[in-house]
Amino acid sequence: MDDTEQKAAINYELLVEDALRTVVRGSLALVEHEGLPGDSHFYITFQTTAEGVQMSEALKAANPNEMTIVLQHQFWDLHVSEAYFSVTLSFSGVHHNLNIPFAAVTHFNDPSVGFGLQFSAPDVLDALPEEEDSAPAADISGSTQDKNIAPAPAPSDRSNISAIHGGENNGDGAEIVSLDRFRKDPAPKK
Repeated sequence: MDDTEQKAAINYELLVEDALRTVVRGSLALVEHEGLPGDSHFYITFQTTAEGVQMSEALKAANPNEMTIVLQHQFWDLHVSEAYFSVTLSFSGVHHNLNIPFAAVTHFNDPSVGFGLQFSAPDVLDALPEEEDSAPAADISGSTQDKNIAPAPAPSDRSNISAIHGGENNGDGAEIVSLDRFRKDPAPKK
């Protein structure tokens, strides 16, 4: 494929990732307005070094690459916009505000219903060609109610990533869905 053909190609991976991120955005927006329903709780993993992530230096030093938070029992000031979400969490009794762009999220999981998504790392998305930068859409935030969150440490052993990548059960009953599941084999079978 020459440069002209490559520029003309539609980047379906980027479009699918963006569509799946709307599931994360929509889930958090529902929680922002209605609170967590039933037994629902979210494990959200994000890259701490991704562009736009804002967090205290102490938390960043403790989680230099990746961090997982669990929105379940104690959290405050959840705000969801088109491009990011922010939330206040308590770590060792100290409240910290986190601003996390949706592009920085690498995993989203609601183990209460066995649902999970896995996304490409932000640096992988940055390497994908884009036609133009798009402006953020209108803010979808509303009133914020006090909620509960318990932060979880970032996983230190990423050896199970190959099992997760294939969309298999990750041990807590949830199936992680990866884009690889939707990719077609580049070489047709005869």
